[in-house]
Amino acid sequence: MADESPQPDVPEPEQAEVKTNGKPFMAVKVYAPFKVYYEGDAYSISAVNDIGPFDILPRHHNFLCMLVPCTLSIETPKGQQTVKIHRALMHVKADRVAVFVDV
Repeated sequence: MADESPQPDVPEPEQAEVKTNGKPFMAVKVYAPFKVYYEGDAYSISAVNDIGPFDILPRHHNFLCMLVPCTLSIETPKGQQTVKIHRALMHVKADRVAVFVDV
């Protein structure tokens, strides 16, 4: 006879990554105090800090840095968006990227 005692609570497997067009994406917002330059989904972001150029992809580790003057490149489902950056702070956490321009 099978044991029909209640099973312990087992956590559900993590949800699958949310994808757009089959590619994983992250939520991005690039903004200044009085202007939003971009807000939406992105497959990747390319920028430059004191060390040099770098890319942010979905599932990136938590990350915080100051950006130097550069052109921020955002790969979106609708194509590439660019924003000229003079000075900015980038914060990456849990597939969310915030770029605070002119700080």
